[in-house]
Amino acid sequence: MMKILFWVPIVVLLSFTSGLGEERSRAKLRVGLDPSYPPFSDIDDAGRLVGFDIDIALALCARLEAECGFVRQDWEGLIPALRAGEFDAIVSSMSITEKRRRLIAFTDRYYSNVVRFVARKGSGFDPAAPAGRAIGATRATISSDWLLANMSEVADIRLFTELGAPLRALAEGRLDAVFGDGLGFWNWLRSPEGAGFAYVGDGYRLDEGIGIAVRKEDEMLRLRLNRALGAILADGTYREINAKYFPFSIY
Repeated sequence: MMKILFWVPIVVLLSFTSGLGEERSRAKLRVGLDPSYPPFSDIDDAGRLVGFDIDIALALCARLEAECGFVRQDWEGLIPALRAGEFDAIVSSMSITEKRRRLIAFTDRYYSNVVRFVARKGSGFDPAAPAGRAIGATRATISSDWLLANMSEVADIRLFTELGAPLRALAEGRLDAVFGDGLGFWNWLRSPEGAGFAYVGDGYRLDEGIGIAVRKEDEMLRLRLNRALGAILADGTYREINAKYFPFSIY
């Protein structure tokens, strides 16, 4: 996928730490994300990045007195690109897991989520009896990992590269159900496309929350992001952003 760089002018020079005991000055904090996951990240009709993740990143950059630059990256490429130095942090609704901690470091959580099944109303889909059913998820997510570990021997598991692709396949009748982030599904179920669908069964908590990812060697940046996150939680900024997208707390 082509990468597009979006610079947002919050311009004050900030010195970040790129390694333990080693400092280098940067005028910008480069934020990687996959903008295909409304209401967390999307591109509006004017070509502007919009969504909860974007607003959180901007609020954190303001607290850090940094210029916030956004780099568009497909979901599967986010962690490799972060490790390769193509950006400094991932703010893209990434679940905190031990598997990912082997490669990268995380801040404290900035919201919480559960994964859920969604199916067409009246379809009879039952997560407890998935034999022969086609179930979709986004590749390289906690949802796809869980499906492969728990249902691959009985169900037809179909994985998609793009975040929004499983829901489109479900709406087109190519899947019996999808399994993924409950909050992302909540937004889709309220749309005209999702009107004929509903959650099925209970939610599964498979992570430690949603965090901002940084390289392991950027410990000073991780600590500064944690302090900035604490500040926007304390002063009401986080609550205002939350209310813009959800009528309930997602923290």
